[in-house]
Amino acid sequence: MTTYTIDKENNMSAFASMTEAKNQPMTERFSSAKELGRLGKKWPASRLVEVWNGLPGVTAVKKFTSRKSAVVRIWAAIQSLQPNVGSQAPGVGPERGRPARRANKKEKTASARDGSKKAQVLSMLRRDEGATLQDLMAATGWQAHSVRGFLSGALGKKMGLAIESAKRDDGARVYSIAG
Repeated sequence: MTTYTIDKENNMSAFASMTEAKNQPMTERFSSAKELGRLGKKWPASRLVEVWNGLPGVTAVKKFTSRKSAVVRIWAAIQSLQPNVGSQAPGVGPERGRPARRANKKEKTASARDGSKKAQVLSMLRRDEGATLQDLMAATGWQAHSVRGFLSGALGKKMGLAIESAKRDDGARVYSIAG
């Protein structure tokens, strides 16, 4: 029967037997949902949330509706953990930092500084005829993939601008700001 351990930093491990799990100092052990429930009664609700959010492949939550639902969900999620086969260094998982903050559609990134390459590209894209990839490459000194990445990332995603792309009759692609 698989036995699980959890330490003070909420690191969980699975072991093939209880004797292997007993060799882990400063951990709490459980091998059933009922035992996890008994442990969970002693923990603050915030620890249950931290345990859940620390599991791989789960959607993070801010709180649970009850301790029982937290225990049931945690137990179901850890069933995919495999028992340790060999010795591992403690804390081998990646360190969790702050989650990346996504740009809000309502928040507008500040416009470009005067004379910057961003300002040059924006003014070229605002022209009636737009700008070709070669025009943008010549103005910035960037390679083609860098110009396209800038149009997509910095202008499209970060600033929220709609960049239009069209082919002219001569086959050249022209970029412009929609609107």
